Amino acid sequence: QVRLVESGGGSVQAGGSLRLSCAASGRTVYTVAMGWFRQAPGKEREFVASIRWSNGDKYYADSVKGRFTISRDNAKNAVFLQMNGLEPEDTAIYYCAAQSVGATQYNNWGQGTQVTVSS
Repeated sequence: QVRLVESGGGSVQAGGSLRLSCAASGRTVYTVAMGWFRQAPGKEREFVASIRWSNGDKYYADSVKGRFTISRDNAKNAVFLQMNGLEPEDTAIYYCAAQSVGATQYNNWGQGTQVTVSS
């Protein structure tokens, strides 16, 4: 099992920036990918960005390309999400997730951190 703890959420005005952090602990040696998802009020959880642990390949949702950047610190078992040009539509609870070797989907989740963007 991998424990994930997010931090860095908050409230900003449109056009502002936030940086989310996710610290992983536990059986992190089996992690093959980490990602960020978000869930807005009344909507389903959606993919935001992910990074492969082995080669650093990054993937983004179309809605955040060019504005958000995912990065990692292997030594610290941490992943980050730099969010620039925030829009009110980015308001959501952001969740960090990890996928373990052999898992077909993300199987470890953090508790989430709130991001609120005002116009």
